[in-house]
Amino acid sequence: MQKIAKINQIRYLSAAIERLVRRTGSENMEEPAGTEVVRFSGFRFDRRRGVLSRQNEDGEFFPVPVGSRALDILGLLIDRHGELVSRDEILNTVWPGVVEGANVTVQISALRRALDEGRSNGTLIQTIPGRGYRFVGAVAQPISEAQPRISPVDERPLATTPLPPEPISRSSRAPRLSIVVLPFVNLGTDTDQQYFGDAITDDITTDLSRLADMVVISRNTAFTYRNKPIDTKQIGRELSVRYVLEGSVRRSGNQVRVNAQLVDAETDTHLWAERFEGDTADLFALQDEITARIAVALNLELIGAEAARRSEHPDALDLLLRARATAIRPATPEIRAERIAILERALAIDPGSIEAQSWLANALGGRVAANMTETPEADLARAEELVARALAASPRCAAAHNARGQLLRAQGRFAEAIPEYETVLALDRNWVNAYFGLGQSKLHTGAIEETIPLVERAIRLSPRDPELGVWFNEIGVAHLLQSNTEGSITWFQRARNAIPAHSKFRSYLAAAYALRGDGERAAAELAEARRLSPDDRYSSLARLRTVYYGSPKHNALREATYFAGLRKAGMPEE
Repeated sequence: MQKIAKINQIRYLSAAIERLVRRTGSENMEEPAGTEVVRFSGFRFDRRRGVLSRQNEDGEFFPVPVGSRALDILGLLIDRHGELVSRDEILNTVWPGVVEGANVTVQISALRRALDEGRSNGTLIQTIPGRGYRFVGAVAQPISEAQPRISPVDERPLATTPLPPEPISRSSRAPRLSIVVLPFVNLGTDTDQQYFGDAITDDITTDLSRLADMVVISRNTAFTYRNKPIDTKQIGRELSVRYVLEGSVRRSGNQVRVNAQLVDAETDTHLWAERFEGDTADLFALQDEITARIAVALNLELIGAEAARRSEHPDALDLLLRARATAIRPATPEIRAERIAILERALAIDPGSIEAQSWLANALGGRVAANMTETPEADLARAEELVARALAASPRCAAAHNARGQLLRAQGRFAEAIPEYETVLALDRNWVNAYFGLGQSKLHTGAIEETIPLVERAIRLSPRDPELGVWFNEIGVAHLLQSNTEGSITWFQRARNAIPAHSKFRSYLAAAYALRGDGERAAAELAEARRLSPDDRYSSLARLRTVYYGSPKHNALREATYFAGLRKAGMPEE
Protein backbone atom coordinates (compact mmCIF):
# COMPACT_ATOMS: atom_id res chain seq x y z
CA MET A 1 0.00 0.00 0.00
CA GLN A 2 2.84 2.41 0.84
CA LYS A 3 4.52 1.62 -2.48
CA ILE A 4 1.30 2.36 -4.40
CA ALA A 5 0.81 5.59 -2.47
CA LYS A 6 4.38 6.61 -3.28
CA ILE A 7 3.85 5.90 -6.99
CA ASN A 8 0.61 7.89 -6.92
CA GLN A 9 2.38 10.76 -5.20
CA ILE A 10 5.20 10.87 -7.78
CA ARG A 11 2.76 10.74 -10.70
CA TYR A 12 0.49 13.35 -9.17
CA LEU A 13 3.40 15.72 -8.52
CA SER A 14 4.75 15.15 -12.03
CA ALA A 15 1.38 16.06 -13.49
CA ALA A 16 1.19 19.13 -11.27
CA ILE A 17 4.65 20.30 -12.38
CA GLU A 18 3.67 19.77 -16.02
CA ARG A 19 0.52 21.85 -15.52
CA LEU A 20 2.56 24.59 -13.82
CA VAL A 21 5.06 24.70 -16.69
CA ARG A 22 2.25 24.91 -19.25
CA ARG A 23 0.51 27.68 -17.30
CA THR A 24 3.73 29.69 -16.95
CA GLY A 25 4.37 29.50 -20.67
CA SER A 26 0.89 30.45 -21.79
CA GLU A 27 -0.53 32.69 -19.07
CA ASN A 28 -1.89 35.24 -21.50
CA MET A 29 -2.94 32.84 -24.25
CA GLU A 30 -6.39 31.51 -24.99
CA GLU A 31 -6.97 28.12 -23.38
CA PRO A 32 -6.81 25.30 -25.92
CA ALA A 33 -8.84 22.16 -25.40
CA GLY A 34 -6.61 19.40 -24.09
CA THR A 35 -6.25 16.66 -21.57
CA GLU A 36 -6.34 19.22 -18.76
CA VAL A 37 -10.08 19.75 -19.37
CA VAL A 38 -12.43 17.01 -18.19
CA ARG A 39 -16.21 16.82 -18.57
CA PHE A 40 -18.59 14.86 -16.37
CA SER A 41 -22.27 14.98 -15.39
CA GLY A 42 -22.94 18.53 -16.56
CA PHE A 43 -19.61 19.90 -15.31
CA ARG A 44 -16.38 21.05 -16.92
CA PHE A 45 -13.20 20.78 -14.84
CA ASP A 46 -10.27 22.85 -16.12
CA ARG A 47 -7.42 21.35 -14.14
CA ARG A 48 -4.77 23.75 -15.43
CA ARG A 49 -6.59 26.88 -14.30
CA GLY A 50 -8.21 25.29 -11.28
CA VAL A 51 -11.77 26.11 -12.39
CA LEU A 52 -14.87 23.95 -12.02
CA SER A 53 -17.85 25.06 -14.16
CA ARG A 54 -21.48 23.92 -14.30
CA GLN A 55 -23.49 23.80 -17.53
CA ASN A 56 -26.86 25.52 -17.54
CA GLU A 57 -29.92 24.65 -19.63
CA ASP A 58 -28.67 26.86 -22.47
CA GLY A 59 -25.44 24.88 -22.68
CA GLU A 60 -23.29 27.66 -21.18
CA PHE A 61 -20.73 26.99 -18.45
CA PHE A 62 -20.51 29.13 -15.31
CA PRO A 63 -17.84 28.85 -12.58
CA VAL A 64 -18.73 26.99 -9.39
CA PRO A 65 -17.03 28.38 -6.28
CA VAL A 66 -14.92 25.56 -4.87
CA GLY A 67 -11.67 25.93 -2.96
CA SER A 68 -8.33 24.85 -4.42
CA ARG A 69 -7.86 22.08 -1.85
CA ALA A 70 -11.18 20.53 -2.78
CA LEU A 71 -10.29 20.74 -6.48
CA ASP A 72 -7.02 18.91 -5.82
CA ILE A 73 -9.01 16.05 -4.32
CA LEU A 74 -11.47 16.13 -7.22
CA GLY A 75 -8.60 15.77 -9.67
CA LEU A 76 -7.27 12.74 -7.83
CA LEU A 77 -10.71 11.09 -7.58
CA ILE A 78 -11.34 11.64 -11.29
CA ASP A 79 -7.94 10.11 -12.11
CA ARG A 80 -9.00 7.07 -10.08
CA HIS A 81 -12.70 7.17 -11.05
CA GLY A 82 -14.64 4.07 -10.11
CA GLU A 83 -11.92 2.98 -7.66
CA LEU A 84 -11.69 3.27 -3.90
CA VAL A 85 -9.30 5.99 -2.72
CA SER A 86 -8.46 5.92 0.98
CA ARG A 87 -8.19 9.04 3.12
CA ASP A 88 -4.49 8.33 3.69
CA GLU A 89 -3.91 8.07 -0.06
CA ILE A 90 -5.57 11.46 -0.54
CA LEU A 91 -3.35 13.03 2.11
CA ASN A 92 -0.15 11.37 0.87
CA THR A 93 -0.82 12.13 -2.78
CA VAL A 94 -2.39 15.57 -2.77
CA TRP A 95 -0.63 17.05 0.30
CA PRO A 96 2.53 14.96 0.75
CA GLY A 97 4.19 15.68 4.08
CA VAL A 98 1.61 18.33 4.99
CA VAL A 99 -0.61 18.05 8.06
CA GLU A 100 -1.81 21.63 8.39
CA GLY A 101 -5.28 22.20 6.94
CA ALA A 102 -5.55 18.71 5.38
CA ASN A 103 -9.12 18.10 6.51
CA VAL A 104 -10.32 15.63 3.92
CA THR A 105 -13.84 15.35 5.35
CA VAL A 106 -14.44 19.09 5.11
CA GLN A 107 -13.16 19.23 1.53
CA ILE A 108 -15.24 16.22 0.45
CA SER A 109 -18.31 17.90 1.95
CA ALA A 110 -17.55 21.08 -0.03
CA LEU A 111 -17.25 19.04 -3.23
CA ARG A 112 -20.53 17.27 -2.62
CA ARG A 113 -22.36 20.56 -2.04
CA ALA A 114 -21.03 21.84 -5.37
CA LEU A 115 -21.50 18.67 -7.42
CA ASP A 116 -24.77 17.32 -6.05
CA GLU A 117 -26.91 20.47 -6.09
CA GLY A 118 -30.08 19.76 -8.08
CA ARG A 119 -29.28 16.07 -8.53
CA SER A 120 -32.01 13.53 -7.86
CA ASN A 121 -30.08 10.32 -8.45
CA GLY A 122 -27.47 10.19 -5.71
CA THR A 123 -24.05 11.67 -5.08
CA LEU A 124 -21.09 11.70 -7.46
CA ILE A 125 -18.70 10.92 -4.59
CA GLN A 126 -19.50 7.83 -2.57
CA THR A 127 -18.23 7.32 0.96
CA ILE A 128 -17.14 3.79 1.81
CA PRO A 129 -17.37 3.83 5.64
CA GLY A 130 -14.02 3.32 7.30
CA ARG A 131 -12.24 2.88 3.94
CA GLY A 132 -12.37 6.01 1.79
CA TYR A 133 -14.12 7.56 -1.22
CA ARG A 134 -15.03 6.68 -4.80
CA PHE A 135 -15.91 8.96 -7.74
CA VAL A 136 -18.81 7.35 -9.60
CA GLY A 137 -19.65 9.96 -12.26
CA ALA A 138 -19.15 9.08 -15.92
CA VAL A 139 -16.11 10.97 -17.23
CA ALA A 140 -15.62 12.14 -20.82
CA GLN A 141 -12.88 14.17 -22.49
CA PRO A 142 -13.74 16.95 -25.00
CA ILE A 143 -14.06 15.69 -28.58
CA SER A 144 -11.05 17.75 -29.72
CA GLU A 145 -8.68 16.03 -27.34
CA ALA A 146 -6.20 13.81 -29.07
CA GLN A 147 -5.21 11.53 -26.20
CA PRO A 148 -7.18 9.99 -23.35
CA ARG A 149 -6.17 10.68 -19.75
CA ILE A 150 -4.34 7.79 -18.14
CA SER A 151 -5.18 6.53 -14.66
CA PRO A 152 -2.10 6.84 -12.40
CA VAL A 153 -2.72 3.40 -10.86
CA ASP A 154 -3.08 0.92 -13.70
CA GLU A 155 -2.68 3.20 -16.76
CA ARG A 156 -6.15 2.45 -18.11
CA PRO A 157 -7.74 5.28 -20.16
CA LEU A 158 -10.73 6.97 -18.58
CA ALA A 159 -14.16 6.36 -20.10
CA THR A 160 -14.99 8.53 -23.09
CA THR A 161 -18.62 7.55 -23.45
CA PRO A 162 -20.81 10.54 -24.43
CA LEU A 163 -22.78 11.76 -21.42
CA PRO A 164 -26.58 11.79 -21.45
CA PRO A 165 -28.18 15.15 -20.72
CA GLU A 166 -29.12 15.73 -17.09
CA PRO A 167 -31.65 18.14 -15.61
CA ILE A 168 -29.71 21.06 -14.20
CA SER A 169 -31.08 23.11 -11.32
CA ARG A 170 -31.90 26.70 -12.21
CA SER A 171 -30.76 27.81 -8.79
CA SER A 172 -28.06 30.47 -9.14
CA ARG A 173 -27.92 31.25 -5.42
CA ALA A 174 -24.33 31.53 -4.23
CA PRO A 175 -23.30 29.03 -1.57
CA ARG A 176 -23.25 30.25 2.00
CA LEU A 177 -19.83 31.34 3.21
CA SER A 178 -18.56 31.66 -0.36
CA ILE A 179 -15.86 34.24 -1.01
CA VAL A 180 -13.22 35.35 -3.47
CA VAL A 181 -10.05 37.12 -2.31
CA LEU A 182 -9.11 39.57 -5.05
CA PRO A 183 -5.44 40.44 -5.63
CA PHE A 184 -4.38 43.13 -3.19
CA VAL A 185 -3.47 46.30 -5.08
CA ASN A 186 0.00 47.81 -4.73
CA LEU A 187 -0.43 51.54 -4.05
CA GLY A 188 3.29 52.23 -3.70
CA THR A 189 5.52 53.71 -6.34
CA ASP A 190 7.76 50.65 -6.48
CA THR A 191 6.07 48.11 -8.73
CA ASP A 192 8.51 45.45 -7.50
CA GLN A 193 6.65 45.46 -4.19
CA GLN A 194 3.61 43.86 -5.82
CA TYR A 195 4.92 40.50 -4.58
CA PHE A 196 4.03 41.49 -1.00
CA GLY A 197 0.40 42.14 -1.94
CA ASP A 198 0.31 38.86 -3.87
CA ALA A 199 1.70 37.01 -0.85
CA ILE A 200 -0.98 38.53 1.39
CA THR A 201 -3.65 37.44 -1.11
CA ASP A 202 -2.26 33.90 -1.29
CA ASP A 203 -2.03 33.49 2.47
CA ILE A 204 -5.53 34.79 3.15
CA THR A 205 -6.93 32.44 0.49
CA THR A 206 -5.13 29.52 2.13
CA ASP A 207 -6.20 30.46 5.66
CA LEU A 208 -9.84 30.90 4.69
CA SER A 209 -9.87 27.55 2.89
CA ARG A 210 -9.14 25.86 6.23
CA LEU A 211 -12.42 27.08 7.72
CA ALA A 212 -15.21 24.54 7.87
CA ASP A 213 -17.99 25.06 5.28
CA MET A 214 -16.06 27.91 3.65
CA VAL A 215 -16.04 27.95 -0.16
CA VAL A 216 -13.03 29.93 -1.40
CA ILE A 217 -12.39 30.66 -5.07
CA SER A 218 -8.98 29.43 -6.16
CA ARG A 219 -6.06 31.83 -6.52
CA ASN A 220 -5.78 31.24 -10.27
CA THR A 221 -9.35 32.38 -10.88
CA ALA A 222 -9.11 35.31 -8.48
CA PHE A 223 -5.98 36.65 -10.19
CA THR A 224 -7.78 36.92 -13.54
CA TYR A 225 -9.38 40.07 -12.07
CA ARG A 226 -6.06 41.80 -11.48
CA ASN A 227 -5.85 45.35 -12.89
CA LYS A 228 -9.51 45.33 -13.91
CA PRO A 229 -12.24 47.70 -12.72
CA ILE A 230 -13.97 46.09 -9.73
CA ASP A 231 -17.70 45.61 -10.10
CA THR A 232 -18.53 43.60 -6.99
CA LYS A 233 -21.99 42.55 -8.14
CA GLN A 234 -20.66 41.34 -11.47
CA ILE A 235 -17.87 39.36 -9.78
CA GLY A 236 -20.44 37.82 -7.46
CA ARG A 237 -22.58 36.74 -10.43
CA GLU A 238 -19.66 35.44 -12.48
CA LEU A 239 -18.14 33.41 -9.66
CA SER A 240 -21.36 32.69 -7.75
CA VAL A 241 -20.02 33.99 -4.45
CA ARG A 242 -21.70 35.99 -1.70
CA TYR A 243 -18.67 37.91 -0.52
CA VAL A 244 -15.66 39.66 -2.02
CA LEU A 245 -12.53 40.62 -0.10
CA GLU A 246 -10.50 43.40 -1.65
CA GLY A 247 -7.54 45.30 -0.33
CA SER A 248 -4.44 47.37 -0.92
CA VAL A 249 -0.83 47.50 0.21
CA ARG A 250 1.24 50.67 0.59
CA ARG A 251 4.89 50.52 1.57
CA SER A 252 6.90 53.56 2.55
CA GLY A 253 10.44 53.04 3.81
CA ASN A 254 10.29 50.46 6.58
CA GLN A 255 6.54 50.81 7.11
CA VAL A 256 3.75 48.83 5.46
CA ARG A 257 0.06 49.65 5.59
CA VAL A 258 -2.53 47.09 4.49
CA ASN A 259 -6.21 47.95 4.05
CA ALA A 260 -8.86 45.24 3.67
CA GLN A 261 -12.59 45.50 2.97
CA LEU A 262 -15.25 42.80 3.00
CA VAL A 263 -18.10 43.48 0.55
CA ASP A 264 -21.49 41.81 0.17
CA ALA A 265 -21.52 40.86 -3.52
CA GLU A 266 -25.32 40.81 -3.71
CA THR A 267 -25.86 44.35 -2.40
CA ASP A 268 -22.41 45.92 -2.99
CA THR A 269 -22.36 47.09 0.63
CA HIS A 270 -19.26 47.16 2.82
CA LEU A 271 -19.61 44.85 5.81
CA TRP A 272 -16.20 45.26 7.41
CA ALA A 273 -13.00 47.21 6.93
CA GLU A 274 -9.73 47.25 8.82
CA ARG A 275 -6.27 48.77 8.56
CA PHE A 276 -3.10 46.93 9.54
CA GLU A 277 0.32 48.53 9.92
CA GLY A 278 3.77 47.27 10.79
CA ASP A 279 7.51 47.45 10.42
CA THR A 280 9.19 45.51 7.63
CA ALA A 281 12.21 44.58 9.74
CA ASP A 282 10.85 41.03 9.74
CA LEU A 283 8.74 41.00 6.60
CA PHE A 284 7.66 37.37 6.84
CA ALA A 285 6.54 37.74 10.47
CA LEU A 286 4.60 40.87 9.52
CA GLN A 287 2.99 39.05 6.60
CA ASP A 288 1.92 36.17 8.87
CA GLU A 289 0.55 38.55 11.49
CA ILE A 290 -1.51 40.56 9.01
CA THR A 291 -2.96 37.57 7.16
CA ALA A 292 -3.79 35.74 10.38
CA ARG A 293 -5.62 38.76 11.81
CA ILE A 294 -7.57 39.26 8.60
CA ALA A 295 -8.56 35.57 8.49
CA VAL A 296 -9.71 35.57 12.13
CA ALA A 297 -11.70 38.79 11.72
CA LEU A 298 -13.29 37.55 8.49
CA ASN A 299 -14.36 34.30 10.15
CA LEU A 300 -16.30 36.25 12.78
CA GLU A 301 -17.75 38.71 10.27
CA LEU A 302 -18.83 36.07 7.77
CA ILE A 303 -20.48 33.92 10.43
CA GLY A 304 -22.38 36.96 11.70
CA ALA A 305 -23.42 38.04 8.20
CA GLU A 306 -24.67 34.58 7.26
CA ALA A 307 -26.55 34.13 10.53
CA ALA A 308 -28.39 37.39 9.82
CA ARG A 309 -29.78 35.93 6.57
CA ARG A 310 -32.89 34.40 8.09
CA SER A 311 -34.49 31.39 6.44
CA GLU A 312 -38.10 30.27 6.90
CA HIS A 313 -37.00 26.63 6.84
CA PRO A 314 -33.43 26.54 8.17
CA ASP A 315 -31.32 23.48 7.48
CA ALA A 316 -28.53 22.11 9.65
CA LEU A 317 -25.94 24.52 8.26
CA ASP A 318 -28.23 27.53 8.81
CA LEU A 319 -28.67 26.51 12.44
CA LEU A 320 -24.97 25.82 12.87
CA LEU A 321 -24.13 29.31 11.63
CA ARG A 322 -26.75 30.88 13.91
CA ALA A 323 -25.34 29.02 16.89
CA ARG A 324 -21.80 30.10 16.12
CA ALA A 325 -23.02 33.67 15.71
CA THR A 326 -24.25 33.67 19.32
CA ALA A 327 -20.59 33.37 20.32
CA ILE A 328 -20.05 36.86 18.93
CA ARG A 329 -21.99 38.21 21.91
CA PRO A 330 -20.53 38.27 25.46
CA ALA A 331 -21.38 34.99 27.16
CA THR A 332 -24.17 34.72 29.70
CA PRO A 333 -25.98 31.60 30.96
CA GLU A 334 -28.94 32.52 28.74
CA ILE A 335 -26.83 32.95 25.59
CA ARG A 336 -25.01 29.68 26.25
CA ALA A 337 -28.33 27.89 26.69
CA GLU A 338 -29.62 29.42 23.45
CA ARG A 339 -26.50 28.27 21.58
CA ILE A 340 -26.87 24.72 22.85
CA ALA A 341 -30.57 24.59 21.94
CA ILE A 342 -29.84 25.72 18.37
CA LEU A 343 -27.06 23.16 18.00
CA GLU A 344 -29.34 20.39 19.26
CA ARG A 345 -31.82 21.35 16.51
CA ALA A 346 -29.04 21.23 13.90
CA LEU A 347 -27.96 17.79 15.08
CA ALA A 348 -31.55 16.54 15.02
CA ILE A 349 -31.78 17.53 11.33
CA ASP A 350 -28.39 16.02 10.45
CA PRO A 351 -27.36 13.45 13.10
CA GLY A 352 -24.16 12.64 11.20
CA SER A 353 -22.88 16.23 11.06
CA ILE A 354 -19.35 16.24 12.48
CA GLU A 355 -19.43 20.03 12.76
CA ALA A 356 -22.69 20.02 14.73
CA GLN A 357 -21.40 17.28 17.04
CA SER A 358 -18.14 19.15 17.63
CA TRP A 359 -19.64 22.59 18.23
CA LEU A 360 -22.33 21.19 20.53
CA ALA A 361 -19.73 19.31 22.58
CA ASN A 362 -17.64 22.48 22.73
CA ALA A 363 -20.62 24.53 23.92
CA LEU A 364 -21.53 22.01 26.62
CA GLY A 365 -17.97 21.77 27.92
CA GLY A 366 -17.62 25.54 27.71
CA ARG A 367 -20.53 26.32 29.97
CA VAL A 368 -19.27 23.79 32.53
CA ALA A 369 -15.82 25.41 32.49
CA ALA A 370 -17.47 28.84 32.86
CA ASN A 371 -19.63 27.65 35.79
CA MET A 372 -22.81 28.65 33.91
CA THR A 373 -24.81 25.43 34.13
CA GLU A 374 -26.94 23.68 36.72
CA THR A 375 -26.33 20.27 35.12
CA PRO A 376 -22.53 19.94 34.84
CA GLU A 377 -22.42 16.12 35.05
CA ALA A 378 -25.04 15.67 32.32
CA ASP A 379 -23.36 18.31 30.13
CA LEU A 380 -19.98 16.60 30.38
CA ALA A 381 -21.42 13.14 29.70
CA ARG A 382 -23.22 14.40 26.59
CA ALA A 383 -20.09 16.26 25.39
CA GLU A 384 -17.95 13.16 25.84
CA GLU A 385 -20.32 11.08 23.72
CA LEU A 386 -20.43 13.70 20.96
CA VAL A 387 -16.65 14.12 20.85
CA ALA A 388 -16.15 10.37 20.57
CA ARG A 389 -18.56 10.21 17.61
CA ALA A 390 -16.98 13.17 15.83
CA LEU A 391 -13.39 11.96 16.17
CA ALA A 392 -14.31 8.42 15.15
CA ALA A 393 -15.81 9.76 11.93
CA SER A 394 -13.13 12.41 11.28
CA PRO A 395 -9.88 11.98 13.25
CA ARG A 396 -8.36 15.07 11.62
CA CYS A 397 -11.23 17.47 12.28
CA ALA A 398 -9.93 20.60 14.06
CA ALA A 399 -13.35 21.40 15.56
CA ALA A 400 -13.58 17.92 17.08
CA HIS A 401 -10.11 18.15 18.63
CA ASN A 402 -10.93 21.61 19.97
CA ALA A 403 -14.12 20.22 21.53
CA ARG A 404 -12.15 17.43 23.18
CA GLY A 405 -9.67 19.95 24.54
CA GLN A 406 -12.56 21.96 25.97
CA LEU A 407 -14.05 18.82 27.52
CA LEU A 408 -10.77 17.78 29.11
CA ARG A 409 -10.24 21.27 30.56
CA ALA A 410 -13.76 21.23 32.02
CA GLN A 411 -12.91 17.87 33.62
CA GLY A 412 -9.67 19.24 35.05
CA ARG A 413 -7.53 16.98 32.81
CA PHE A 414 -5.23 19.74 31.62
CA ALA A 415 -2.20 17.63 30.73
CA GLU A 416 -4.36 15.56 28.37
CA ALA A 417 -5.84 18.73 26.83
CA ILE A 418 -2.44 20.06 25.71
CA PRO A 419 -1.91 17.66 22.74
CA GLU A 420 -5.52 18.26 21.64
CA TYR A 421 -4.94 22.00 21.30
CA GLU A 422 -1.57 21.46 19.67
CA THR A 423 -3.34 19.31 17.07
CA VAL A 424 -5.93 22.04 16.48
CA LEU A 425 -3.21 24.61 15.84
CA ALA A 426 -1.38 22.22 13.51
CA LEU A 427 -4.58 21.93 11.48
CA ASP A 428 -5.53 25.62 11.70
CA ARG A 429 -2.97 28.11 12.94
CA ASN A 430 -5.65 30.79 13.37
CA TRP A 431 -7.92 28.96 15.82
CA VAL A 432 -7.68 31.64 18.51
CA ASN A 433 -9.54 29.76 21.25
CA ALA A 434 -6.99 26.97 20.95
CA TYR A 435 -4.24 29.42 21.92
CA PHE A 436 -6.19 30.28 25.06
CA GLY A 437 -7.01 26.64 25.84
CA LEU A 438 -3.36 25.68 25.41
CA GLY A 439 -2.26 28.61 27.58
CA GLN A 440 -4.67 27.73 30.39
CA SER A 441 -3.65 24.06 30.23
CA LYS A 442 0.01 25.07 30.49
CA LEU A 443 -0.80 27.18 33.56
CA HIS A 444 -2.59 24.34 35.34
CA THR A 445 0.24 21.92 34.62
CA GLY A 446 2.77 24.33 36.12
CA ALA A 447 4.27 25.91 32.98
CA ILE A 448 3.07 29.37 34.00
CA GLU A 449 5.76 31.19 32.02
CA GLU A 450 4.25 29.83 28.78
CA THR A 451 0.72 30.98 29.55
CA ILE A 452 0.87 34.73 28.97
CA PRO A 453 2.52 34.60 25.48
CA LEU A 454 -0.08 32.08 24.27
CA VAL A 455 -3.04 34.06 25.56
CA GLU A 456 -1.55 37.30 24.27
CA ARG A 457 -1.35 35.64 20.84
CA ALA A 458 -5.11 35.02 20.97
CA ILE A 459 -5.74 38.65 21.95
CA ARG A 460 -3.47 39.93 19.18
CA LEU A 461 -5.21 37.83 16.53
CA SER A 462 -8.73 38.75 17.67
CA PRO A 463 -8.59 42.07 19.56
CA ARG A 464 -12.40 42.46 19.54
CA ASP A 465 -13.26 38.88 20.37
CA PRO A 466 -16.29 38.20 22.62
CA GLU A 467 -14.08 35.87 24.68
CA LEU A 468 -11.67 38.67 25.60
CA GLY A 469 -12.90 38.67 29.20
CA VAL A 470 -11.91 35.03 29.61
CA TRP A 471 -8.49 35.72 28.12
CA PHE A 472 -7.94 38.80 30.30
CA ASN A 473 -8.79 36.77 33.39
CA GLU A 474 -6.28 34.04 32.53
CA ILE A 475 -3.47 36.58 32.22
CA GLY A 476 -4.58 37.95 35.59
CA VAL A 477 -4.39 34.46 37.11
CA ALA A 478 -0.84 34.01 35.77
CA HIS A 479 0.19 37.31 37.40
CA LEU A 480 -1.56 36.41 40.67
CA LEU A 481 0.14 33.02 40.93
CA GLN A 482 3.46 34.80 40.45
CA SER A 483 2.54 37.17 43.34
CA ASN A 484 2.13 40.20 41.07
CA THR A 485 -1.05 41.31 42.82
CA GLU A 486 -1.29 44.81 41.32
CA GLY A 487 -0.77 43.48 37.82
CA SER A 488 -3.42 40.81 38.34
CA ILE A 489 -6.01 43.34 39.54
CA THR A 490 -5.68 45.31 36.29
CA TRP A 491 -6.43 42.19 34.22
CA PHE A 492 -9.21 40.95 36.53
CA GLN A 493 -10.95 44.32 36.29
CA ARG A 494 -10.77 44.21 32.51
CA ALA A 495 -12.20 40.67 32.58
CA ARG A 496 -15.08 41.68 34.86
CA ASN A 497 -15.92 44.68 32.71
CA ALA A 498 -15.92 42.55 29.55
CA ILE A 499 -18.18 39.77 30.94
CA PRO A 500 -19.90 40.98 34.13
CA ALA A 501 -21.94 37.74 34.52
CA HIS A 502 -18.87 35.50 34.97
CA SER A 503 -18.68 34.43 38.62
CA LYS A 504 -15.08 33.20 38.41
CA PHE A 505 -13.78 36.66 37.46
CA ARG A 506 -15.46 38.14 40.53
CA SER A 507 -13.89 35.54 42.83
CA TYR A 508 -10.38 36.21 41.54
CA LEU A 509 -10.88 39.94 41.84
CA ALA A 510 -12.11 39.44 45.41
CA ALA A 511 -8.95 37.51 46.28
CA ALA A 512 -6.65 40.08 44.68
CA TYR A 513 -8.39 43.02 46.38
CA ALA A 514 -8.09 41.26 49.74
CA LEU A 515 -4.39 40.55 49.25
CA ARG A 516 -3.90 44.25 48.53
CA GLY A 517 -5.75 45.15 51.72
CA ASP A 518 -8.95 46.49 50.11
CA GLY A 519 -11.40 44.52 52.27
CA GLU A 520 -14.55 46.40 51.30
CA ARG A 521 -14.13 45.81 47.57
CA ALA A 522 -13.08 42.23 48.20
CA ALA A 523 -16.25 41.49 50.16
CA ALA A 524 -18.44 43.09 47.47
CA GLU A 525 -16.86 41.03 44.68
CA LEU A 526 -17.13 37.81 46.70
CA ALA A 527 -20.81 38.46 47.33
CA GLU A 528 -21.33 39.00 43.59
CA ALA A 529 -19.46 35.77 42.79
CA ARG A 530 -21.83 33.87 45.09
CA ARG A 531 -24.88 35.52 43.53
CA LEU A 532 -23.83 34.72 39.96
CA SER A 533 -22.72 31.14 40.59
CA PRO A 534 -25.33 28.43 39.85
CA ASP A 535 -23.87 26.26 42.65
CA ASP A 536 -22.46 26.79 46.15
CA ARG A 537 -18.77 26.56 45.26
CA TYR A 538 -18.01 29.94 46.84
CA SER A 539 -19.59 28.99 50.17
CA SER A 540 -16.31 27.71 51.62
CA LEU A 541 -12.69 27.04 50.74
CA ALA A 542 -13.24 23.31 51.22
CA ARG A 543 -16.10 23.35 48.70
CA LEU A 544 -14.09 25.43 46.22
CA ARG A 545 -11.19 22.99 46.33
CA THR A 546 -13.44 20.25 44.95
CA VAL A 547 -13.83 22.06 41.60
CA TYR A 548 -10.20 23.07 41.02
CA TYR A 549 -7.53 20.76 39.66
CA GLY A 550 -3.94 21.19 38.67
CA SER A 551 -0.35 20.07 39.12
CA PRO A 552 1.23 20.10 42.59
CA LYS A 553 3.12 23.28 41.65
CA HIS A 554 -0.05 24.99 40.48
CA ASN A 555 -2.02 23.86 43.54
CA ALA A 556 0.63 25.18 45.93
CA LEU A 557 0.73 28.57 44.21
CA ARG A 558 -3.08 28.76 44.17
CA GLU A 559 -3.22 28.05 47.93
CA ALA A 560 -0.66 30.78 48.63
CA THR A 561 -2.41 33.43 46.53
CA TYR A 562 -6.01 32.81 45.38
CA PHE A 563 -7.19 30.83 48.43
CA ALA A 564 -5.25 33.04 50.82
CA GLY A 565 -6.95 36.09 49.33
CA LEU A 566 -10.43 34.55 49.54
CA ARG A 567 -9.78 33.69 53.18
CA LYS A 568 -8.96 37.35 53.83
CA ALA A 569 -12.09 38.37 51.92
CA GLY A 570 -14.22 36.43 54.39
CA MET A 571 -14.65 32.96 52.88
CA PRO A 572 -14.78 30.33 55.66
CA GLU A 573 -12.68 27.16 55.65
CA GLU A 574 -15.68 24.81 55.83
